[in-house]
Amino acid sequence: MEPGERSVKYRLLRLGLRGGNRVLRWALEHEVAPAAFALLETTGRRTGLPRRTPVGNGLAGDTFWLVAAHGAQADFVRNLHAHPAVRVKVGTVWRSGTATLLPEDDTDLRSRTLPYPWDAAIGRAIATTPLTVRIDLEPRG
Repeated sequence: MEPGERSVKYRLLRLGLRGGNRVLRWALEHEVAPAAFALLETTGRRTGLPRRTPVGNGLAGDTFWLVAAHGAQADFVRNLHAHPAVRVKVGTVWRSGTATLLPEDDTDLRSRTLPYPWDAAIGRAIATTPLTVRIDLEPRG
């Protein structure tokens, strides 16, 4: 697959999950979502506007781990290439941080270390080109 190209599987999943992601984003913004999820805020690579994406909750101290199931095909990963500064909302708390893409990381092993195994298993099942993202968060103060 060429850089910038998106697979058929990714495009079909994106269409199928669009409504559910909107509901989950609303629930996270209004603090009524399950603890297994968090909200990632990136900066749009073309617009410069904030973009919010529901992700699995991978908080571990001052590091937030996530496995982007579709890697560089995902808009939020493309945004991270242009603007690695992010915010993550876990529960009621927003934290700022810097994202680093880790293409050499073992995504299968990494996903098995995340705090909500059932969510990670779903991610592994639907993944097309998984990519690990580490977000170094600013210490809580």
